[in-house]
Amino acid sequence: MPNIKSAIKRVKTSEAAKAKNIQQKSAMRTAVKRFETAVETNAENKAELLSSAVKQLDKAAQKGLIHKNNADRKKANLTKKANA
Repeated sequence: MPNIKSAIKRVKTSEAAKAKNIQQKSAMRTAVKRFETAVETNAENKAELLSSAVKQLDKAAQKGLIHKNNADRKKANLTKKANA
């Protein structure tokens, strides 16, 4: 643990940011998995789940959790699965 006041504060804020990032990344993965299971089971709410997954991917890319090109690639693959 650091002794300098600003370093102590920095550790606290970075831990809070890390927790928030983990939560958002987990929500993104969950949305993608929900859509993929809906595609496998031929559920009727595929379009709704696709828009939710795309929204989560866009949010993660905007916040810097994943790269923009990575998000675009995943969105394209999900859309391909939805249309197949």
